[in-house]
Amino acid sequence: MAELAHPQSKRKRELDAEETEASSTEGEQAGVGNGTSAPVRLPFSGFRVKKVLRESARDKIIFLHGKVNEASGDEDGEDAVVILEKTPFQVDQVAQLLKGSPELQLQFSNDIYSTYHLFPPRQLSDVKTTVVYPATEKHLQKYLRQDLHLVRETGSDYRNVTLPHLESQSLSIQWVYNILDKKAEADRIVFENPDPSDGFVLIPDLKWNQQQLDDLYLIAICHRRGIKSLRDLTPEHLPLLRNILREGQEAILRRYQVAADRLRVYLHYLPSYYHLHVHFTALGFEAPGAGVERAHLLAEVIDNLEQDPEYYQRRTLTFALRADDPLLALLQEAQRG
Repeated sequence: MAELAHPQSKRKRELDAEETEASSTEGEQAGVGNGTSAPVRLPFSGFRVKKVLRESARDKIIFLHGKVNEASGDEDGEDAVVILEKTPFQVDQVAQLLKGSPELQLQFSNDIYSTYHLFPPRQLSDVKTTVVYPATEKHLQKYLRQDLHLVRETGSDYRNVTLPHLESQSLSIQWVYNILDKKAEADRIVFENPDPSDGFVLIPDLKWNQQQLDDLYLIAICHRRGIKSLRDLTPEHLPLLRNILREGQEAILRRYQVAADRLRVYLHYLPSYYHLHVHFTALGFEAPGAGVERAHLLAEVIDNLEQDPEYYQRRTLTFALRADDPLLALLQEAQRG
């Protein structure tokens, strides 16, 4: 049975990830805010499905590319991505589904076993809905299912190929600065160390609805700007990393009563956005990106830097890239040469 957490916010910060965790909210002009409990409408009119980008029966999620704001019959609308995901069960609400005479349709019956379609009341049938609008071609490709390929990036590959490629991209992380500057989601911050060099904010991740602890997921975002990823880390950053590990674990214990030995604390490489952040997830939760080809435990990162100041500048790192990622072709070409 899932454990329950007290609701911590007025709304959920919804996206991906897998990365939908890189949703870029473009400053105040894009309408940053902390949500509202009042009824709202989608930020566009109409939705004509053009393509199912990805779906997962196991995860109960579907990614749709659609055309919106189309004038009558002219098909000149804008692109949008809508992600629909069934929300997890909440222990304190499950019993309500079976009280009284629930609406059922019998699907199968054999001896003591029977299967039904159960139609829950409105208050128990919500679907988490994430909207990316207006969506660019990059968004469409991001959510499209693609084959993955493992690559091994040397320190030289990073300096000569990966870093120049990243610097050539226009990758907005304004939404991160909105959080750090308290322009968005200030009411959702679980903990903050305000030190500009060695401090951070701890905030629930996009993929967690904060209603149960089985899939607990928080992100620590450092205040210091200019640290893009694991590759930038040196012993100079050890006070920051130690603060994140110790204070983050302590804050989660205070707020959610989850002890440090029940948490997985790690960094992604490659990350989904290039401002240093650390993931805190429930140990039993198979979070996206928790696999060995991407996750680097923070405690081990600290140990590595203590033993070798240039560990992450020199080490060969393995990670997966989508088949359509331009970086894959660049690294493959460099390594063939």
